[in-house]
Amino acid sequence: MPNFKVLIVDDERLSRHRVRRLLNLEPDCEVTSECANGAEAVAALKQSRPDIVFLDVQMPEMDGFEAARAMAEANPLVIFTSAYDEYALRAFEVQAFDYLLKPFDRRRFRESLHRARLRVECDRSGRQDRRADATALPEPSRTSRVCPDRVAIRNNGRVVFVKLRDIDWIEAADNYVCLHCGRETHVLRETMNELEARLDPAQFLRVHRSTIVNLDRVQELQPWFRGDYRIVLRDGTKLTLTKSHREKLESRLLLGV
Repeated sequence: MPNFKVLIVDDERLSRHRVRRLLNLEPDCEVTSECANGAEAVAALKQSRPDIVFLDVQMPEMDGFEAARAMAEANPLVIFTSAYDEYALRAFEVQAFDYLLKPFDRRRFRESLHRARLRVECDRSGRQDRRADATALPEPSRTSRVCPDRVAIRNNGRVVFVKLRDIDWIEAADNYVCLHCGRETHVLRETMNELEARLDPAQFLRVHRSTIVNLDRVQELQPWFRGDYRIVLRDGTKLTLTKSHREKLESRLLLGV
């Protein structure tokens, strides 16, 4: 019995049929509707309440970004599909789950779908846990933020996707941020505050005005000057922990919060 409802939105009939054919190979997925434009998709969403939406970017009247914003309240997982990589950054700005660049193969499609199904199951489990605890805890806001698992970075005309779990630490540089991932450093045109708002606070913490650290990479804290501390990462990188951020970091590391 199908366990995941999927909506396909694309103004090209052949593209819709290709996605449907790939979904027909997944017995736990049910295609609830095929739509040729954003307006049809928004109407179909209200009827079928899909878990996952494969959404084309360029469509007449209402494009994919407008449709995604109109769908935000229902909160389906949106996987954008497009023949152009130039829209990838905008896609993640509207909290897209993934971005498939046409023509994508079955392996890439299944990888994206697999991760989407895991996220849906995780969300369902969370909702069940909240219902079970409803007598003891207030129900969380429906507008709680869903954190992405990757960021898209434009590099020499290409778009590179960096998984957040691969980031060791983040450094501010004016209106840019530098993402330090092992021996690689990626530059993202975004302010520190804008990026911080999209990160999972359980994994990333601001430790300085210009530094965010991945808590999984922290190995040691060393006393420093004037109440500041040194953070030593697993690869030996040393960062400054200011006094104003010290208590929050210690509580996260020592208490597992």
